[in-house]
Amino acid sequence: MWMMPVNPSPSYHKYDVTDYYNIDPQYGNLQDFRKLMKEADKRDVKVIMDLVVNHTSSEHPWFQAALKDKNSKYRDYYIWADKDTDLNEKGSWGQQVWHKAPNGEYFYGTFWEGMPDLNYDNPEVRKEMINVGKFWLKQGVDGFRLDAALHIFKGQTPEGAKKNIVWWNEFRDAMKEENPNVYLTGEVWDQPEVVAPYYQSLDSLFNFDLAGKIVSSVKAGNDQGIATAAAATDELFKSYNPNKIDGIFLTNHDQNRVMSELSGDVNKAKSAASILLTLPGNPYIYYGEEIGMTGEKPDELIREPFRWYEGNGLGQTSWETPVYNKGGNGVSVEAQTKQKDSLLNHYREMIRVRQQHEELVKGTLQSISVDSKEVVAYSRTYKGKSISVYHNISNQPVKVSVAEKGKLIFASEKGAKKVKNQLVIPANTTVLVK
Repeated sequence: MWMMPVNPSPSYHKYDVTDYYNIDPQYGNLQDFRKLMKEADKRDVKVIMDLVVNHTSSEHPWFQAALKDKNSKYRDYYIWADKDTDLNEKGSWGQQVWHKAPNGEYFYGTFWEGMPDLNYDNPEVRKEMINVGKFWLKQGVDGFRLDAALHIFKGQTPEGAKKNIVWWNEFRDAMKEENPNVYLTGEVWDQPEVVAPYYQSLDSLFNFDLAGKIVSSVKAGNDQGIATAAAATDELFKSYNPNKIDGIFLTNHDQNRVMSELSGDVNKAKSAASILLTLPGNPYIYYGEEIGMTGEKPDELIREPFRWYEGNGLGQTSWETPVYNKGGNGVSVEAQTKQKDSLLNHYREMIRVRQQHEELVKGTLQSISVDSKEVVAYSRTYKGKSISVYHNISNQPVKVSVAEKGKLIFASEKGAKKVKNQLVIPANTTVLVK
């Protein structure tokens, strides 16, 4: 379970922390957090928490102290402009990065003026953030999702990328001293060639390139190189870390929801889920994807309350009034649990299938060439045993030629069949052959 930021913060999203050693009162307190960790452990559920170390809130006491007193020890916790600074400098996506403080000085902030970047050239900052990580490991958390791992230094430059990796090595070593089994996954939102070197430091990284190919392929109804991309990134990432764990997903809290990208098509959403849950790596399901919640930018509208129930009574989260997911339309756990062919039950079924076959969890991947652009095909092999996976991502049934050997062991929809070397796959259906 990945918990998004739970530290005290002035915002709803809490990626602008004001206290790294506490829990935001909206969620409870440290005692509640420790209880959650114990209950998760009883159920063999691993918990990673979002750790926002690139920047703080502008309301953080460190930043406030730095504003008030140039001689404060916290002054050098942040990055300040001098007479030679180009205040018109733009960030990697064209954003303003130098911001005017209330005292008239300018400070560096990658994301916006409410999030001043920390100065990792200062050893005291590095020491502080290592202490933060160790503190939460002591509270029982199993690892961290490391926000903005690319931006600690200017990761788009060769020098910045090298310094980032040095820092993450330092952080990793310190965390493993506290917990040898700590799980560290990083957000490096860039091309695979930029992502790959971070595997020298971290256990896992989110595969944005692969996520984009899954969604665009399912949306178009034809394969745009999913298996080829998965195999290529697997080889690239393993060259830096043979034990790497690919962080695979469809969309996240910074992107339009996958159901909106697929124009509300439940069958396409099922296909996307089937692909995700049969690929190698650690699959992440952004809350609400499993019931088909919709939402498009701005960010607030892709982060609406989860729909437990059809109505808005007792038990339904109500911290904000939803624009997209208002209830009463079948997009809820309550409604879909009762519906045999619901998206939620499809997710449950595909998770069970994944758990039942070691090949799908631990196996290598090899692309399978088929005579249909509408079919995504690959094999998963573990300890000499293989499963061939075929996804028809179109809205029409297809026939593909396959090796005669092997039996059809699973189909996500009725009507699939294998006759000698021909496989008949209904629309938006996944089949497994072993």
